[in-house]
Amino acid sequence: MGRRIAVIEKDKCHPKECGNYLCIRVCPVNRTGDECITKGGDGKAHIEAALCTGCGICPKRCPFGAIHIINLPDDLDEDPLHRHQDENGFHLYRVPIPIFGKVTGILGRNGIGKSTAMKILAGVLKPNLGKDHEATIDEVINRFKGTEAQLYFEKLRDGKIKVAYKPQAVDLIPKQFQGTVRELLVHVDEKKQLADVVKKLQLADVLDTDITKISGGELQRVAIAATVLKKANVYFFDEPTSFLDIKQRLRVAEFIRELATPDTAVMVIEHDLIILDHMTDLIHVMYGEEQAYGVVSKPKASKAGVNAYLEGYLREENMRFRDHEIKFMAKPPTETRGMTVLTGWKGIKAKLGKFQLTAKEGSLWKNEVVGILGENGIGKTSFVKILAGVDKPDAGDVDTKLTVSYKPQYLDADSDEIVMVILHDAIMNYEHLLIRPLGLKGLFQKQLNELSGGELQRVAIAACLAKKADLYLLDEPSASLDVEQRLIVSKVIREVMQQRGTTSLVVDHDLLFLDYLSDRLVVFDGEPAKRGEVNGPMSMEQGMNMFLADIGLTFRRDTESYRPRANKPGSQMDREQKKEGKLYYM
Repeated sequence: MGRRIAVIEKDKCHPKECGNYLCIRVCPVNRTGDECITKGGDGKAHIEAALCTGCGICPKRCPFGAIHIINLPDDLDEDPLHRHQDENGFHLYRVPIPIFGKVTGILGRNGIGKSTAMKILAGVLKPNLGKDHEATIDEVINRFKGTEAQLYFEKLRDGKIKVAYKPQAVDLIPKQFQGTVRELLVHVDEKKQLADVVKKLQLADVLDTDITKISGGELQRVAIAATVLKKANVYFFDEPTSFLDIKQRLRVAEFIRELATPDTAVMVIEHDLIILDHMTDLIHVMYGEEQAYGVVSKPKASKAGVNAYLEGYLREENMRFRDHEIKFMAKPPTETRGMTVLTGWKGIKAKLGKFQLTAKEGSLWKNEVVGILGENGIGKTSFVKILAGVDKPDAGDVDTKLTVSYKPQYLDADSDEIVMVILHDAIMNYEHLLIRPLGLKGLFQKQLNELSGGELQRVAIAACLAKKADLYLLDEPSASLDVEQRLIVSKVIREVMQQRGTTSLVVDHDLLFLDYLSDRLVVFDGEPAKRGEVNGPMSMEQGMNMFLADIGLTFRRDTESYRPRANKPGSQMDREQKKEGKLYYM
């Protein structure tokens, strides 16, 4: 039988607020005289895993959801590679390995150790092998004797591997560096390839801009450029497409693919499944329990890895890590005639500085979800704000009699307001519809400024959907969410619309997320920062064909999961679909 671990999320453990260590008082082992749960040196609860019987009482009784008692899989009879804090901290088992000549992806939920594993491989974090002190590099090598990991860590020790690492939190760059984009990139340019990298990542327009003045998407591309300009033979990218639009994501995916040569290995963490599949050769699936433990699977070919993740089952390891399969539709939803019109617009024109937005004519139906696709800087958020009544157009008609609930693109992370206050309506009325599926109960006592990006996003989505409105406008709800959270959010949005007979407009850059969620599409055309034109709403097939024709790509359906997959440009399937004019559904 596999071993048992006990994990306590220390930031959720509030002994004074639960009546002075409720877990200690309810523990059956403590009642017999043994000390299974005690007061730790940090004032938080501490659990002696060896004494724990796995009765499950303390996790159920803890009002903050801080305790996890986990029976590990039977084949996981080994010490962790790394353990955060003490024995009650997060446990990471096994490690993915970069392979020269390949792009290797890591796929899994937030909070199960993907970034921790990458930091260990990059030498940013020294593993402790489950002990209370850092392990030496030789101890790590000995731990992996006879495996690919042994060879990797030997090369790292001997200086034969030089690493370049792009961290997840690119927003920290302006706090660590002062000056222009050019000054930053010149400073790190060990390859002397600045001009070429700037051209490929389209950074010429921001080179002389102060690093504190550029957008999130520009900052992401600067971080990728800074990583690639370093002389290295193993490159690590932690979520390289956050803040990027779909065109930029595809461009970055191709750019990262080109890095992998017989002398160079690349490893990527990514939550956009279409981009991950398009970018990688191999994938390690990571499974476990959020904030408790994570396990790295053996590598699989990218198609097989993504499908195994969606199925929730690793066949070679006989491991089921989710109790349900995620499936997509084999055919596009058909347009239904005779539906009730909720609202419409006609002849909208809006001048925003030098930017011109136009929308000829369109209408939204009741009880539908409409996806919005388009590049950054092409007017999507401006159009949503006009529909929401936040901004007024210079010309045209918009039905402003509607009540609108709006989730903005950028969320206020500086507020010290308590989550429970923000989610009052959701807690009172929608526990089963919003609170439980979005996993928000454990956040009630936290302040907004204490939340991670993904937690803040889920709170904002719930707060938006809890309001009574005719139209719900959500701007980039998939940002900072993992794959499963994105699909859960799409189900929640759809269920809310169906239950209330209301309508939602969703702006996003994750094509798979919009494919899973949308009944129809609005497609934006134009030139970023200059002009934007609104097309639609139209059917999914028509909308995707219009969008993909613009970016020159075709998509096919996977034969197992029916998820959309990008065809290689110039491939037989790509040529056939372009010839038939069916760029998305086959």
